[in-house]
Amino acid sequence: MVEAKQSTVAALGVSTFKAEFIAGQQLSRQVAIQLAGGKSHGTDSQPGGGTVGGPLAKRELEVGRLVAEGLSNKQIATRLSISDRTVAAHVSNIMNKLGLNSRPQIAVWMTSSE
Repeated sequence: MVEAKQSTVAALGVSTFKAEFIAGQQLSRQVAIQLAGGKSHGTDSQPGGGTVGGPLAKRELEVGRLVAEGLSNKQIATRLSISDRTVAAHVSNIMNKLGLNSRPQIAVWMTSSE
């Protein structure tokens, strides 16, 4: 188990690992099982009536919402005070985590999950 954590931290970096670990802790059992089985999912309702973004980290949700608004990577970078390259990485992570292939699919997922 320690080796798996070490290799994951090495691959993702410490900050990304921590963010993803926290996001994973917030998943419901059902969503975690779906993800472990390789299935995509929508959002999962919380007992208080809210929704969680499933496997997406907070910043990925912010980027996804701005993609859904039709903003370019450059516009998103300016709005969030991050680099274009970081935005591109977040967009790529969103697509990988949700099994999507395009920005329009991100927009559809974001609008259907809120």
